[in-house]
Amino acid sequence: MRSLIVEGSAPIGGHVKISGNKNAALPMIAALLLTDQEVKLKNVPNILDVRTMLDIAGELGAEFTFENHTLTFRCTKIKTTQISRELCSRNRTSILFAAPLLARCGQAELYPPGGDVIGRRRLDGHFYGLCKLGGVMSGEDTYKFNAPHGLVGRELFLDEASVTATEQILIAAATARGKTTLYNAAGEPHVRDLADLLNAMGAKISGGGSNTIEIEGVETLHGCSYTIVGDHIEAGSFLALGAATGGEITVEGTQVRHYWMLRRVFERLGIRMELKANRIYLPGNQQPQIECDFGGHIPQISDGPWPQYPSDMISCTIVAATQCRGTVMFFEKMFESRIYFTDRLISMGANAIVCDPHRVVITGRAQLHGVTMSSPDIRAGMAMVIAALCARGQSTIHSAEVIYRGYENLVEKLSILGAKIKEIN
Repeated sequence: MRSLIVEGSAPIGGHVKISGNKNAALPMIAALLLTDQEVKLKNVPNILDVRTMLDIAGELGAEFTFENHTLTFRCTKIKTTQISRELCSRNRTSILFAAPLLARCGQAELYPPGGDVIGRRRLDGHFYGLCKLGGVMSGEDTYKFNAPHGLVGRELFLDEASVTATEQILIAAATARGKTTLYNAAGEPHVRDLADLLNAMGAKISGGGSNTIEIEGVETLHGCSYTIVGDHIEAGSFLALGAATGGEITVEGTQVRHYWMLRRVFERLGIRMELKANRIYLPGNQQPQIECDFGGHIPQISDGPWPQYPSDMISCTIVAATQCRGTVMFFEKMFESRIYFTDRLISMGANAIVCDPHRVVITGRAQLHGVTMSSPDIRAGMAMVIAALCARGQSTIHSAEVIYRGYENLVEKLSILGAKIKEIN
């Protein structure tokens, strides 16, 4: 087990370059199995979840090299259509290998996926999409799929705009016979990036990034070279760090359209930032005052499907709010266990009331102090790091490897910004 030792109250500031989008890289690795030709992916983050997806791809028969954030990948022949229980349990996106295995081999067998424990995370959209496209599902302890007549395109409507279900359907429909139209699709930047990669491989997908996506199935896909976009959640996390510590931070490697909602939410907390073509500048020494709703009412910040505020940003934003004057309610609609980490903030001195599994009220500004805690999930873990950096005294954060599943070279990047942080085993 790895732990982080953090000395709080050190001045924070400087430039940080974000890594490639984690949530784009993971489905892309699964999608690469659709072709037997070589694909080169650039700007791939070197994180544990990416390594897990590559371990699975290697077990299935893929050959690859991964150096300097460039993945050179080829799967000439798939050796098995079954993924081991241990590999499936390591992360959530292991389920995405069902689509390429069905498309290329006509069968797939997987175990239930792992991932962060942040509440119930349905797989119904995956099963609905694969079965409506021609797959037949059986099994209880394992998920067994067959496509006796191949995959065939059709109209689909998701009952929730699930990101991974949308990605599963995009991968499955890319080489299915005929046209697939997907309504109520997820429109997150990483979904659009996956669609763009598939198009670079020869797919015919339109509408990526919107809630209606059309996929005209093609017979085969080919190799290509593609660069993954920057991770907007990592960028938002460092901006939350700057807001919480009063540091002047420039985040590099961004695209303006990915941050409109984040800027609006930070404005409601009284935090200013400037969106540039490929970077975001957050001025230092701000004295943020939470902006009340019209009539003087307590404002509410809530998450939702894109382009609403990302659920993955809620934890870090809660920490930033503890350092803003005023009161704000956070309403986490999507996962019922996401905000439980707030108990750790309360032990640090935060003025917070957890109303129920989905809502918490924060009143600032609070002086936090160092404690010993453990990371329950990727985003809560990063939030704890931010809290520790703006607290007085020393904090210890156990289970740091959980955080590393989503943040590349975290200790090094934070140290460059002036943080006093080190890792111990």
